[in-house]
Amino acid sequence: MSDSGPVDDTPFARLVFELNLISRHFPTTTRRRPGFLLDRSAFLILTRLDLGEPLSLRELSESFQLDISTINRQVGAMLKHELVQRVPDPDGGVARKIETTAEGRAALEADRRHRSSDIGKVVADWDADDVTELSRLMRKFNRSVEQLEQNPWPRPPHSDS
Repeated sequence: MSDSGPVDDTPFARLVFELNLISRHFPTTTRRRPGFLLDRSAFLILTRLDLGEPLSLRELSESFQLDISTINRQVGAMLKHELVQRVPDPDGGVARKIETTAEGRAALEADRRHRSSDIGKVVADWDADDVTELSRLMRKFNRSVEQLEQNPWPRPPHSDS
């Protein structure tokens, strides 16, 4: 056994460790897992579009803090699979907007059901108060990140409780 030096066992160090670990439970693509239809980028873009009005490529780029060429490539793949479509700006602007198609909504809902089922299995033996507390703390953490990045993410109306 090698000595890797002192272990930082502060609450903050444990938080950092656990946040690093959580990323291994959510692979970059779930399409390889049985039952999932969308890759990670499509799932996230469709989730964002589902929370509001159609968005331009620039608005999506700003929302995800990604280069517009990256968003353009990801949306291009989604257009090819008919998950999204280009529509005129509802406010009369020049830029066309991206909105979810019926096929995209169906795939998003199917993947949400799979994710919910998977997470439900993880917390099946948890007390309801623990699930509520984890949800509250995750929301608080995410909002703190959004505040630091000055990039708020819209939430469904029921998520503020």
